[in-house]
Amino acid sequence: MNLTQNKPLLGGVAVVVVAFLAWLAFGFFGIQAAFIDNEVNEAGPIFTATAAEQDATAETEEFQEAMAEAEENRTESDESTDAAMPDTEPAEIVTLFSGQFSGESRYEITGDALVLNDGTEQRFLRFENFDSDNGPDLKVYLRAEDGSFHSLGDLKGNIGDQNYEIPPEVDLTVFSTVEIWCERFGVGFGGAELMATA
Repeated sequence: MNLTQNKPLLGGVAVVVVAFLAWLAFGFFGIQAAFIDNEVNEAGPIFTATAAEQDATAETEEFQEAMAEAEENRTESDESTDAAMPDTEPAEIVTLFSGQFSGESRYEITGDALVLNDGTEQRFLRFENFDSDNGPDLKVYLRAEDGSFHSLGDLKGNIGDQNYEIPPEVDLTVFSTVEIWCERFGVGFGGAELMATA
């Protein structure tokens, strides 16, 4: 068998090798993510109703039922009185911790990390003016000095404002570093050190 007869076989092997390398680069490693921005723009987090708000809502409903009943029983000679509605102002949202993002090694990250709270145990990590290099399989971690971490899930976008709910059991005095972590390659893109604001 001469070289001319081997050309179709070599060509077939070359196609298979190129296809495998393309799958490896794009399918497994996801290198295209490094060249494509994923922009999000979430409004501030929505806290669930606090116990006080639920009580106020119940009082409002009882008040409205009482007023409806009184209206049915009212005669023309009755004097009407106006009663004040219960106060149902939303709870004030405060910033418990804050920090600024910076990149690691060759990665660039900027923006602010804020931990928001409304007086209940519910807390949200919010990124504002966030801008990061992109990559495959990026996660948001809260990391402690000993290397242990809590995952808050997938990074929603490498650009833009976004929110992540923090589980109540996470102690932010221990898990005080927000880290953008590439799970596929085991590389940190950067992070923010959270400092108490009060």
